Amino acid sequence: MSDYIKQPDIIAVYDVTHEHSRRQSSDSELALLERPWYRFFDEYEYQDLYDRNGLSHKWYHWFDENDTPEERRYLIKLDLLLTFYCFVSYWVKNLDQSNISNAYASGMKEDLNLIGNSLTHLTVIYSVGVVVAHFPMIYLFPKLRMDWLLPALDIIWGLFTLAQYRAKSKAELMVFRFFVGLCEGPFFPGVHYVLGAWFKSHEIQRRGGIFYMGLALGSMTSGLLQGAVYNSLNGVGGLAGWRWMFIFDAVITIPIGILGFLVWPGTPDKMHSIFFTEKDRQIALVRQKKYGYRGPKGFSWPVFKKALTSWHLPVLAFWDVLFFNSAGQAGSGFILWLKASGKYSTSKMNDLSSIPPALLFVWLIIICFGADIFRSRWFFLCFSQFINWIGCVILAIWFVPDAAKWFAFMTQYFSWAMSSVLYGWMNSTLKFDDEYRSIVLLTVDLIANQSTIWTPLIFWKTSEAPRYRHGYIFVSCTSGLIIPWTIVVLYFYKKQEKQYYFKRLNELNAINFRLAKMTRKIKLSFSE
Repeated sequence: MSDYIKQPDIIAVYDVTHEHSRRQSSDSELALLERPWYRFFDEYEYQDLYDRNGLSHKWYHWFDENDTPEERRYLIKLDLLLTFYCFVSYWVKNLDQSNISNAYASGMKEDLNLIGNSLTHLTVIYSVGVVVAHFPMIYLFPKLRMDWLLPALDIIWGLFTLAQYRAKSKAELMVFRFFVGLCEGPFFPGVHYVLGAWFKSHEIQRRGGIFYMGLALGSMTSGLLQGAVYNSLNGVGGLAGWRWMFIFDAVITIPIGILGFLVWPGTPDKMHSIFFTEKDRQIALVRQKKYGYRGPKGFSWPVFKKALTSWHLPVLAFWDVLFFNSAGQAGSGFILWLKASGKYSTSKMNDLSSIPPALLFVWLIIICFGADIFRSRWFFLCFSQFINWIGCVILAIWFVPDAAKWFAFMTQYFSWAMSSVLYGWMNSTLKFDDEYRSIVLLTVDLIANQSTIWTPLIFWKTSEAPRYRHGYIFVSCTSGLIIPWTIVVLYFYKKQEKQYYFKRLNELNAINFRLAKMTRKIKLSFSE
């Protein structure tokens, strides 16, 4: 009898819930219609309505105040293992990638008789390998276990890095460079694919920034190590100093790849790590669901059709192409200018070449951490490219005081600092379907990478170094275009978030409508 007495109370609760939901929907629509114009620039305007995590984040806090103690332990574990491994892997990857310019300026050019545009050709063949690797990965990323794919590729490119020390001709070196690019190609989009599966949109830029610091450390230590190797090992064992550098790179790279099998967890749906538990995986899945992320469901023709017809592919691909071509020869341009000046010894040149990537650490903290802390990715993207554009214009003019050129070369890496914000934003934009995210993310990265195959042949001919007149005019245009195009991306992103918010609101209203029908039936049964 007591159960029947409680039924009217339950009915009253259903009535109140339905009325509250209906009013919330009406109030939300009215508020969005009457919003001030400047709310357009608030990226999280709609996301805050369905996921308020991050809304009250303090700039001096690493965690959000809404994170539970379990989530904080989970994030610490991710940062110590996943984020740190990304950083170390990117460091060793860029030791070799940036070392080719140092080796070229430190005796490889003369030893292998690299004449004309040979350095450009070595860069291009590496990019060809990177592009070729993207095609199978578009399909394989959601299918394969990322916890072994990337570490395995890490070990293989370490072996091809080692092989480069034995190169005796340009043709042989180009073969090795192609396979290094083939193995390294899936690494960058693969890391962002995994980061997007674990972190929310207001968390990912900082982690991506730490990951990208590996690039800065690789570029920086490559110059310092090349200088040290040239002074201490040049001629030892009958090998030139630049050959020893490739050996040194491989000795570091291969153990890092082996370590990846232990600490790299892959994605939550196919997680495997001795350090991550089932509880960690469940926390990740709950966070994904709340944020709107959807895991793998299987490839189908509608997914491919959606990728080919939606705004994501053309808009994001053009954005990424502009980014890939906005920095120019940030690494090699500076050291080639130093060499052409005739003022510095080989070891001094290699030491000085570490300054711009060292400054990249500072630029990354400003751009990546700023985008997360101040919840404004579009602003920090535009800011980074504005500073980069100033430097590019100075180098395009060229006939300026040396102090102006030093300023320009020091700020070239501002363009690179936006990378993790750009890819973090793309991850957030593509979160609703994992297969779709794989298709678009890798296709966008593929299109951007293929542009680095032919643009060096047109704009960055080795014979024009270090002036690179056409190259610096080109990057002045691309870096300038990124700023308005970022606003275009913001427009489409806000439109998508608005549609998703009202979709969730309609789903909630539908549930409450069914509850209301059920309560009416209960009321009728009582009245009878």
